[in-house]
Amino acid sequence: MDIFEYMREQNKEQDAPLASRMRPRTLDEVVGQQHIVGKDKLLYRAITADKLQSVIFYGPPGTGKTTLAKVIANTTSANFTQLNATVAGKKDMEAVIQKAKDDAGMYGKKTILFIDEIHRFNKGQQDYLLPFVEDGTVVLIGATTENPYFEVNGALLSRSIIFELKSLDKQDIATLLMRAISDEERGMGVYHATLTKEACDFLADICNGDARAALNALELGVLTTPRAEDGTIPITLEVASECIQKRVVKYDKNGDNHYDTISAFIKSMRGSDPDAATYYLAKMLYAGEDIRFIARRIMICAAEDVGLADPMALNVAVSACLAVERVGMPEAQIILSEAVNAVATAPKSNACCNAIFQAMDCVKNHTTAPVPVHLMDHHYAGADKLAHGIGYQYAHDYPNHYVNQQYLPDGLTEETFYVPSEQGHEKAIREHFFRIKGREYPKEQQ
Repeated sequence: MDIFEYMREQNKEQDAPLASRMRPRTLDEVVGQQHIVGKDKLLYRAITADKLQSVIFYGPPGTGKTTLAKVIANTTSANFTQLNATVAGKKDMEAVIQKAKDDAGMYGKKTILFIDEIHRFNKGQQDYLLPFVEDGTVVLIGATTENPYFEVNGALLSRSIIFELKSLDKQDIATLLMRAISDEERGMGVYHATLTKEACDFLADICNGDARAALNALELGVLTTPRAEDGTIPITLEVASECIQKRVVKYDKNGDNHYDTISAFIKSMRGSDPDAATYYLAKMLYAGEDIRFIARRIMICAAEDVGLADPMALNVAVSACLAVERVGMPEAQIILSEAVNAVATAPKSNACCNAIFQAMDCVKNHTTAPVPVHLMDHHYAGADKLAHGIGYQYAHDYPNHYVNQQYLPDGLTEETFYVPSEQGHEKAIREHFFRIKGREYPKEQQ
């Protein structure tokens, strides 16, 4: 390395973004991901023992994939080489492999090859690595934001251990922010900045588990905010919202506003107001609410408030719940909007809801009655001797596929739990039951 290259490296380190400068140097500095780097976990033991085998780190941006690779670089006695698949080509890999062979032959030294964005390599590039990973020429560390089971060759996967990194939780991000604001060596400590609890909580929440985004916003705030009279740089909630270019919404995921908003959301769908329901959906999405939580509430509303007045509403809600888990944001907002409007505009009935509640009360408050003998199972030897199943009338043998026989236990034959409403499809159910049973249902229960 000549003096010019040395100076470039020095300046590069000093001018690097805060998120890069604050990367943990040891395992003990790593925040979050305890499911894989906890002291009793395989990855922690492998790194500390310097016995790492080929691995692939998979997870959302800003969760620490590159960080873990850097920690390994600082821990291992092996040579550590890094490539980025967005710019590296076959020649770059050939040079790394040749040096790895030379180091292994002359010095008995292993080489760890870290490939960031490994999913960007095409099949040919991934195939080139395969024999060298297999014979131990290099220990591969791959990092990807895409599902490796779809984007990485199966042969390479079979020779690697997959570690999935999760989005950092709010407390993890807050810890990193407070560490960065006070660190005078690598962080922003020399600027004598202060970070209010409200601003810290906002950044930790709004970055959606991406530590890089939170740290970038903090750095921008410190570098652009004028000093106060006492010489400090105050990073307030207002400053934080400007730095991440997102307006603060009064929405505490664990507070009253959270419950008030979700309550208004459900009541708007129940009340057949798609505009209000869509507004509250947008408010929750903007504030970073968990899309799975929203989808679950839509499913509940479809079952509780729509019911059989529109049997498709629950199907739409369930499909939306599955879809948002697979698609994620931002496209998930379209899927959720479709489900919300389907439920809000559907005819409403809580007859099914009332039915199960009344049936549960009946079971709770009455002595458990035996199943009528003619309904008992008779598909076993000896059932005939007990008269089980004798006298049962098969409904399909009768007109309208209905026969009038006792189904409820003795003592409960006059009970009526499900009373279909006159809304939507349930009106057809009422008419169908009148046609086959020849009797009217009581008026719709409220």
